Amino acid sequence: MRPGRRSGRVVVVGAGIAGLTAAYDLSRTAPLGTEILVLEGSDRVGGKLAVSEVAGVPVDSGAEAALARVPEVLDLMAELGLGADIVYPATTSAAIAVNGTLRPVPAGTLLGVPADLDALRDSNLLSPAGFAAVARDLSDPGTPVTEDVAVGTLIGERLGPELLDRLVEPLLGGVYAGRTELLSVQATMPALAAQLREHASVIEAARAARAAAPPSDGPVFATLRGGLARLALTLARQPLITVRTGLPVRELTRTAGGFRLVAGPVPQPTVVEADAVVVAVPANKAASLLASVAPAPAVEMAGIAVASMVVVTLAVPRQSFPPGSGLLVAGAGAVKAVTLSSQKWSHLDAGEHVFIRASIGRRGEEHLLQRADDELVDLAVTELAGLIGLAGEPVDARVSRWGGGLPQYDVGHTERVRRIRAGVDAVPGLAVCGAAYDGVGVAACIRAAHHAAQVVEKRLRRGPSTASDIRRKGQWGNG
Repeated sequence: MRPGRRSGRVVVVGAGIAGLTAAYDLSRTAPLGTEILVLEGSDRVGGKLAVSEVAGVPVDSGAEAALARVPEVLDLMAELGLGADIVYPATTSAAIAVNGTLRPVPAGTLLGVPADLDALRDSNLLSPAGFAAVARDLSDPGTPVTEDVAVGTLIGERLGPELLDRLVEPLLGGVYAGRTELLSVQATMPALAAQLREHASVIEAARAARAAAPPSDGPVFATLRGGLARLALTLARQPLITVRTGLPVRELTRTAGGFRLVAGPVPQPTVVEADAVVVAVPANKAASLLASVAPAPAVEMAGIAVASMVVVTLAVPRQSFPPGSGLLVAGAGAVKAVTLSSQKWSHLDAGEHVFIRASIGRRGEEHLLQRADDELVDLAVTELAGLIGLAGEPVDARVSRWGGGLPQYDVGHTERVRRIRAGVDAVPGLAVCGAAYDGVGVAACIRAAHHAAQVVEKRLRRGPSTASDIRRKGQWGNG
């Protein structure tokens, strides 16, 4: 510990990728001697990063890839000594299933909004009438869009319902398990939204957004041999971080110089005092915790809707499937997306079995998820037979339920997050991060965690907010 500086404590609530990254950052940047404590309510770390064996092979049951073009992702993996285990997709081509027929996802789109009409035409994804509706956006554009609107409203009115149903809806549904009639353009397509302020044509706005993006020839996605969840597991094992699982935080209040947290069961609570707190749990849980310390942001957080889904992972006898990494499904059906994991990832393409992931359900389809595990496996197998020609029965299967696992970025989300940030920033020593705010992917969570850690680190170096003494390391209490 540096002479003249007292040690302190930071508590991170939540051991998902955001919370663990924030803890790791603080373990390197906080004043020497600062205790970094992570409290996790469940019995494991990782949040939406999870891995378990299927047919004896470790396969991710949650997020299976991260954006490789975001430098923070690969940098973090390298810092943790995982660089040699980074794997890039063996193939990135994908298809859309429309009325039982697979069509290639056209090149030159921005989350389904076309910038290259020739590629859209060549994909044969749309009927002649559907393509004509898209092309009319160039000859008869609307007006610039300066306020947030629903994706479904914008695309349906300006580019036609067929493009919306056959391309944009499946793509955004694959990311958010949401519905385009509710999802925000500003929050889900920020690059397009920025250009829509200047361009009357949606297609021209998409072209401008793609042109403005930094060039990159490298792979778009990356994972880790043995599962992307290894990233979270490695973070949790860092020597300057203490992680306690099975200890849900129930209360968070202000003290004279910091915070008081109450965790664990009501009959035997664990009381922890901290100089600073990072809240990295889903928005509904964060809302409950912040009700007394930041009531206005808590109300905003409670307004963030969530969607539930199931991932069914199958190990099946080796057989031929359509080429590519997988497909999205337009229209009806329980299965919304399929990842041909053994074709996408070389480390899963070995042995007598191949692996498939099927995503079932989205917002408003919670009734599907009420089925028993074996029913969901049967449902996936039946639909995969029609989608990719799956033959025979799986040799092993795993059902991973993500109840309320995906926050919904509805119209107004960007302004909601701005209000949350402003309210949280007004509380010295408090920060939030996670998928509910600035992006649902692993890369976005890592980036948000870096920011939260910076906020807390600056506060720690300024010292306590009052002259009152702050209880220090080792002062765990029950009562």
